Amino acid sequence: MRILMLNYEYPPIGGGGSYACKSILQVFANKKLNVDLVTSSPSDYFETETINGSVNIYKLPVNKKDIHYWTQQEILTYSWKAKQFIEKLLLKKKYDICHTFFGIPCGAVAYLFKENLPYVVSLRGSDVPGFNNRFSFQYILLKPLINKIWSESSAVVANSEGLKELALESSPSQDISVINNGINISDFKPDTNFINNNNTTNNTNNHTYKKSKKLKIVCISRLIERKGINFLLEAIKKLKNKNIKLILVGKGKQENELQKLAKDLEITDRVEFKGYVDHDDISDIYQESDIFVLPSFNEGMSNALLEAMASGLPVISTDTGGTSELIDGNGILIRKGNSDEIARAISKVMYDPETLMHMGFKSREIAETMSWEAVAEEYRRLFTEIVEI
Repeated sequence: MRILMLNYEYPPIGGGGSYACKSILQVFANKKLNVDLVTSSPSDYFETETINGSVNIYKLPVNKKDIHYWTQQEILTYSWKAKQFIEKLLLKKKYDICHTFFGIPCGAVAYLFKENLPYVVSLRGSDVPGFNNRFSFQYILLKPLINKIWSESSAVVANSEGLKELALESSPSQDISVINNGINISDFKPDTNFINNNNTTNNTNNHTYKKSKKLKIVCISRLIERKGINFLLEAIKKLKNKNIKLILVGKGKQENELQKLAKDLEITDRVEFKGYVDHDDISDIYQESDIFVLPSFNEGMSNALLEAMASGLPVISTDTGGTSELIDGNGILIRKGNSDEIARAISKVMYDPETLMHMGFKSREIAETMSWEAVAEEYRRLFTEIVEI
């Protein structure tokens, strides 16, 4: 089987959908599946990459200005260049199926070749109407096209039950399946020294957290309005216990605004903005932290949340997207846009090391049932069923 894959994001460009694409490709490469990915270049020139001799990655120059943010012009540039490049590929190679990450723009590109190539749409979040308030006007304009792309596809796949339910609000009759995100549990794992050495007999006045007497809260996220980081900062201000350190990892358009907010709230001594951290180095940050907090307004299924769970962290997260599917004795679900609830959730666990430890073990236990190998195999089986029809 030869697969054509489209994703306008690929590391270092993009977020969760970008990383998911890379992880699935790595599994396909290990299995020697033939895949060609057409994506975007972070530079101003055409680039290529090969994984294990069977996966080819073609990176088209789209004049990208910010690897964390897409302009309409950049999306249109990718779409046009991808169409032209695919036309050239089809003169040289025959593909059995096309797998597109994001219904817009990649699904729209695949739709142009539907007469000769069946395609699967993988919904990731912002490509679903209603997911991102920033795109409310675009959703109104694009909804008919989005529904057409979905209805003409061979399959539509959401990465969580929550995202599937949101998609069905736009197209109730659409058949949508769910293949969750995965996690590499060998790359992300608990700090075993802390687990082995910690005893939970400390009294409430002398807690021992990881490598510090401060409770380290980590949030790994793009710094954009949809992620609700401002409510997390407000929660840190409201906590009476000052023995806390919030570590924010990521960059985005809201970075300067959030730094100013931290200053205005007089919590700069309790907040560290680490900026962009290479994904290969993030596991150390998880291991040095005590709690993961995700205050997002919308998620498909957060890769960062899965990484935190695999790292053995208790999680506090808003009830959005696929989050509720991952919380089962390993954390606390909270309402969106509510700094009081975030503060209460942190307070609930910070004085209870035994609960912290139990939740951390449970997070790891859940994460171990999920893997990118299993995710990739579900997609491979789906592709095979479609091709054999």
